[in-house]
Amino acid sequence: MVFVAIALAVALIAADVAIGTEWTMKHSLVFGVGASGARGMLSAIAGSMMTVASLTFSLTISTLATASSQYTSRLIRNFIRDRLNQFVLGFFVGLFAYCLVVLRTIRAGDEAPFVPPLAVMGGLLLALVSIGVLIFFIHHIAESIQVGIILRRVTNETLQAIDELFPADVGEPVRVVPAQPGAPPDRSAADAGEDVHDGRRWHPVPAQKFGYVQALDAKGLLALAAKIDGIVRMSADIGSFVTPAGMLCEMATASPPEEEHVSEARSMFDIGPARTIEQDAAFGIRQIVDIALKALSPGINDTTTAVMCVEHLGAVLETLAARAIPDRLRAQDGTVRLIASDRSFDVLAGLCLNQIRRSASGNIAVMVALFRAIGGAGRQTMDHARRRTLSRHAGLIADLARDSVTCSDDVVPVMATAHAVIAELDSQ
Repeated sequence: MVFVAIALAVALIAADVAIGTEWTMKHSLVFGVGASGARGMLSAIAGSMMTVASLTFSLTISTLATASSQYTSRLIRNFIRDRLNQFVLGFFVGLFAYCLVVLRTIRAGDEAPFVPPLAVMGGLLLALVSIGVLIFFIHHIAESIQVGIILRRVTNETLQAIDELFPADVGEPVRVVPAQPGAPPDRSAADAGEDVHDGRRWHPVPAQKFGYVQALDAKGLLALAAKIDGIVRMSADIGSFVTPAGMLCEMATASPPEEEHVSEARSMFDIGPARTIEQDAAFGIRQIVDIALKALSPGINDTTTAVMCVEHLGAVLETLAARAIPDRLRAQDGTVRLIASDRSFDVLAGLCLNQIRRSASGNIAVMVALFRAIGGAGRQTMDHARRRTLSRHAGLIADLARDSVTCSDDVVPVMATAHAVIAELDSQ
């Protein structure tokens, strides 16, 4: 935005040079400012813009501190990435740069006098717009620290990450068929598939640096496995922390892979200093859970915020329950080429529910919200395994209610909700 402001100033000055300044005499009330007046106005605008920019930075940092202490420090990146905050900061600093560029072209006295009327008028108009921008920013920054707005933003980003996490076109899934109708899938078949590699040996691909896996190219790994006529098994998943000696993946080949192929496999993993949410739905879940845990802590005891967190996690659970999660074994042309990390519904549901359940002892409102979230997710899937997973979590919450709620008048409605949800999940 600073470069755009500079380019706008140069373009308007060039237009003034091309058109000339004689026409300003006909509109002296609008464009008839002299050199000293133009300098004074632009200097005032430039100085005030730096003051307002400093105020904007201060408000942003104060908001970051408030959000970090009240909710979770993992939200800081969300505020930094807010495009509206970036626009406001860029507008004020860009207007400052605009005024500087125009100021240096104004001449008077013994020099050949020159005042660019269009550029000066542009600075005035932008200064008037900045008043509205400042009012908008104060409204936005006050709104952005409300827990409902924060949860909505994190939930939307998590739902987008789910779309990235479970693409439908990364190779052909290898289905694991249960031994008997209605029985759970035989995971031993999948595990056995991991060990069948026609005499090939596993060769590790070390990370060579430490940090969090921020993104990975599953399609690239699949294509690499086909190119080397081998199998790639992912050891690190998105959001995992790896050390220099830690493995990113393993390559099953008949002979040790070439260094070129090892480097290519390593390049499929993007390692950075912190987790990001773009491909890491579990990180989005982690942020919402952290807000709920802080709300349930004895020092804060904010039940309403915890219930709101559970309600947003319910939206995530419903999306996960309805989403087809690819199997670990991925094939190309009928041959297993990629063994992905375990991203089962059971694991993700546990991330959503387990820690909040443990911290909700005696809290009726949170337990009822958990039951409702589980029931909503159960209505989005007919998969027997997923419904059993949800039923198991509902049973654990029901056990917690029996042990932690001592008043019979309070425990009766909780158990009624629990029985209704469990019966609905077990009915299919």
